[in-house]
Amino acid sequence: MKFIPSNDPAEIIDAVEKTASQFDESYWLARDDDGDFPEEFYQAMAKGGWLGIATPEEYGGTGLGISEGVLLMSTVAQTSCAGMSAASALHINIFGPRSIVTYGTEEQKQRWLRPIAEGKSKMCFAVTEPNTGLDTTQLKTRAIRKGDKYIVNGRKVWITTAQVADKVMLLARTSDYDPQNPTAGLSLFITDLDRNHIDVRKIDKMGRKCVDSNELFIDGLEIDATDRLGEEGQGFRIILNSLNPERILMGSEAVGLARAAILRASEYAKEREVFGRPIGQNQGVQLPLASAWAELDAAYLACQRAAALYDAGLPCGVEANMAKYLAGEAATKACKSAVVCHGGMGYAKEYHVERLLRESMLPYIAPVSPQLALCFIAEKALGLPKSY
Repeated sequence: MKFIPSNDPAEIIDAVEKTASQFDESYWLARDDDGDFPEEFYQAMAKGGWLGIATPEEYGGTGLGISEGVLLMSTVAQTSCAGMSAASALHINIFGPRSIVTYGTEEQKQRWLRPIAEGKSKMCFAVTEPNTGLDTTQLKTRAIRKGDKYIVNGRKVWITTAQVADKVMLLARTSDYDPQNPTAGLSLFITDLDRNHIDVRKIDKMGRKCVDSNELFIDGLEIDATDRLGEEGQGFRIILNSLNPERILMGSEAVGLARAAILRASEYAKEREVFGRPIGQNQGVQLPLASAWAELDAAYLACQRAAALYDAGLPCGVEANMAKYLAGEAATKACKSAVVCHGGMGYAKEYHVERLLRESMLPYIAPVSPQLALCFIAEKALGLPKSY
């Protein structure tokens, strides 16, 4: 099994860096202060064709895979210390359309994929609800069919980019919960984010200020039946086609973010002198940074392996969860080491590492908690009894 893409990784990385480096550290520091969506960055990446990296060419993409997506997202997060502020602006474009590619009709693919790949349409992903967390089978948002339309009412939470999106991929219950078949009865829709019927409320949060997180209050939203993806009641099975690549990509983003922090700390350690010598000459400074670098590289290999399995059409649930878990753990540890290396200046915004530390908590806890990822691995890889 090859862990790297068939395309030249160096060529992809160089091309991504060429675009991403146009937006330097001061740009991302400003976005962290003002909270404005990085539209200029988003459109530059769209112009370069990166938003459709995993979308087939006939629908406006470049026809590559999640393996290339891993290269893209780790590089985006690392370049200019952009972190999750940059990666999250693109994130949904890479994994979200996978369900459309696999389960959409030809008409749906033509209608939805090209605008997303070209950056003309922004989509948000509305699954999580306030009282269900990661137990997706317990979703309460209801879509009731009336003729050729569905009427939707309910709530969603932690919905990224809903402030700027014009489309929403929405998972809702179309039939009552069946304890004998808990994953049935959920349907997946892609439709206009109609703000007359969806109240979008921003959540003030710890980091990644420029890419919004929101709670959605849905009241009487009409969705045409042609906006349902796949068979009614099969939505849970369909979104699984997106969840594994989401976890893989989140892991790669965590690695890129943390690599930026370690490289920045290393440069500081070369320049900062205390007691007549650079602090980077001291093993007490060197060893945490070197250890973090090694752990990040191992986590990145796990991301590449999981992506290779996904692109080959092979089962990758365990590998996707391992990649996300290892990357989340390694990234938070690395960013903490980078802040400590800077001493008091690590707490200052102008050195950027405090922002990266704050943002590292996102891939640590999302889209699946480290505890639940381990529970999944224990069940599926070790054969232990299901605990959730």
